[in-house]
This record gives sequence, structure tokens and C-alpha cells, in this order.
Amino acid sequence: MTETPGLTRRDRMRAATMEEITTTARRLLVEQGPDAASLRAIAREMGMTAPGLYRYYSSREELLRHVVASMFRELAGDIRGAIEAADPKPASGFASESSRRAHLAMKLIAACREFRRWALNHKDEFALLFGVPVPGLDDGRFDIAEQCALEFAGTFYVLFLELWNATRFPVPADADIDPVLRRQLGRFGEKLGTNAPDGAILVFLRCWTLLYGALSMEVFGHLGFALDDPAPMFELTLGDLAGLVGLEYPLHAA
Repeated sequence: MTETPGLTRRDRMRAATMEEITTTARRLLVEQGPDAASLRAIAREMGMTAPGLYRYYSSREELLRHVVASMFRELAGDIRGAIEAADPKPASGFASESSRRAHLAMKLIAACREFRRWALNHKDEFALLFGVPVPGLDDGRFDIAEQCALEFAGTFYVLFLELWNATRFPVPADADIDPVLRRQLGRFGEKLGTNAPDGAILVFLRCWTLLYGALSMEVFGHLGFALDDPAPMFELTLGDLAGLVGLEYPLHAA
């Protein structure tokens, strides 16, 4: 665990114990399912008593929300790392418009590929985060789990805004968007805290549904009827995503 400056030794010990509890709960949740991740089972794994866990978490639901939050943090951190490592920008800037667009395309592709890598390596966690919610955690409460979920979404949205601000790719005009859909896009834009036009937010959602749909089909085995290796299919999806934001992929197509 990374130490936080200013914390006392007691605070650090408490934080370390809480991290160990969430790690144990995550393992039980993934390996045996929500029903197995009881406070009694978690305490038994750690050599504690179930009442002892209440010194750290007020309820099983609070603990599981922290477990979900830790998964979102891990996923978001991995994706940010992939974005930062993708085709680093030269210190002197880009020599041409084509090189700048290639750089943006590589960041987009790196983010999507890392999401796929994480999903395939953590299928059970992916199912918990993006499949059927854990019972008791889908009550609409805004807490650490919801906050970390939004931070994960923000990882992609920050990249999307960078693409929008850099290229101003074509988006639907307001008059071309169904009024019912446009009202919802406006609310979502306010939630994201952006002044991007509704058409840009619509493209963002189209990109997300395309990416999420492709990953869900693969992770949950719904492409097995036709494909035993969906990787080339995912590359086609990346080309579709790039096209939605005015980029080209594969790069040699430019």
C-alpha cells in the first residue's frame, strides 16, 4: 500500500487493514459469488471475528461498494497508463496534421485495447461492474462506488473531449436529434460538466455502446457460435470507433 503523507502510524495501519479486507472480499466475491462474500466468511478468511469488521465498515453493503470502487479505480488506472504510454508526443510538437491525428488515433486505440485486455483477464470483475449488479448495490445511492464509476467513465470522456477539441469531427446538428433524446443528452452533459454540443455527446454514447457491446459479446462468450478468436473482429470495431470521431484506423489506411 502506498503511504499517504501526514497520516499517523495508526491511520496507516487502519488503511492497510481496510485494504486487506476489500482485497479478501473481492476474491470471495469473484471466486464464489455475492452470496459467499458475507462478513462472516470474510472475517474467517482474515482470522477476525465478524463484529470486528464493523470497526472498519458499517455494513456488508458498504464493504462491497468499496470493493466495486477498487475495481473501477484499477481499471481506470490501467487505461490511463495505456493512454500515456501510447505514441508519446514529441517534445518539438507534431510535424504535420497527419502525425497529430495519428497520435490521437493511437491514444484511442490504446485505451480500447487496454479495456479489452482488462476485461478478458478479469471476466468475473467485468461481469460485476458491467453485467448484473450485485444485489443491494443498485439502489441509486451516490457514494464511493458511483464516484469511481464516474471517474472510470471520465477517463474515456477526457480522451473524447481531447479528440473533439483537436479535430472538431462532424456531429449531428441539434435539429437532427430526436427531441426526447436531446433532452436526455442535455442532462447527461450537465452530469459530465461539459459544454460540448449535444451532437458530440451523442457520438460519445455511440462510441461507448459500440465498445461495450463488442466487449460484452466477447467476455460473456456470445461470439463463440461463429468465432473462436474474436481479436480480428475487435480490430474492425476499433476502425468503426475511429471513424465516428473523424480518425482512421489502421493507420496505414490514411
